[in-house]
Amino acid sequence: MKLSVLDLVPILQGADPSEAIRQAVRLAQTAERLGYLRYWTSEHHDMEHLASASPEVLLAHVGAQTSRIRLGSGAVLLPHYKPLKVAEVFRLLATMYPGRVDLGVGRAPGGSAHATIAIGGNFLEQVRHFPDTLQALSELLTDDYRLDDQPVKARPLPPEPPELWLLGTNVKSAQYAAQIGAGYAFGQFMSDQDGEHVISLYRDQFQPSKLGNQPKVIVAVGVVCADTEAKARELAAAGGALFGPPAEHGAAASGGRSSRLIAGDPLQVKAELGRLGQKLGIDECMVVTMTPDYDSRIRSYELLAESSN
Repeated sequence: MKLSVLDLVPILQGADPSEAIRQAVRLAQTAERLGYLRYWTSEHHDMEHLASASPEVLLAHVGAQTSRIRLGSGAVLLPHYKPLKVAEVFRLLATMYPGRVDLGVGRAPGGSAHATIAIGGNFLEQVRHFPDTLQALSELLTDDYRLDDQPVKARPLPPEPPELWLLGTNVKSAQYAAQIGAGYAFGQFMSDQDGEHVISLYRDQFQPSKLGNQPKVIVAVGVVCADTEAKARELAAAGGALFGPPAEHGAAASGGRSSRLIAGDPLQVKAELGRLGQKLGIDECMVVTMTPDYDSRIRSYELLAESSN
């Protein structure tokens, strides 16, 4: 099982946003050292305890302090933006860090109703146009976009293009990803839907394109790993309000809310992720870990990586 990191950039233990950013860099560097494949960071707006409003800026900062780990957005909230600007930003990142950049996009608002209106006006109207916006973005990334029959390119042109992924928690997002031939990242840690059904539909409806010739799937799952099961569950209870209760062991592959968060010792977590991977037919899990302090979060990622070697 390949492992990757999703970082919500939490502001923990009375830390300020600057410390949260320093801890994001520390997590990315640790993940790179441990052999994690990707470091993705999220986009949220006007959320007091998250320092992740602009993933592209943070990725540029993290990229300068790492050398191998892939860097991605989990996700740029596409309804807020024009596709040309998004393509330009991530092509610039891919030019700075060749072969390392993933562009994950989503269609959630990422904040309160008032914050959403402040960013882009009528969000529901923008979501209604999401299929067209996504199509335009895919064409910009493959140099096929035209406006009034004139070609428009997203520059600079990187040596290796960013990989396009669509993030979601339901059937609709899976269908959008399949239609354009993009990768699909299923956010199990915040979904009540049956991941097996959603991922199967994505694979069945996948249409090869210049973006990809075969389906690619990542499942994002909440994980808290500690030296003992009791400690893991204690940490999960303190930091995991986002996910709901930890899964009972042996139940993580059953789908539904219980599989949002896996908490246990390294062997237990490894076994649960293995069962989940087998059930969903995937070979990459993106791990998001919320604990009450930064050290226990780092330790969780260390233990998980050590158990997977």
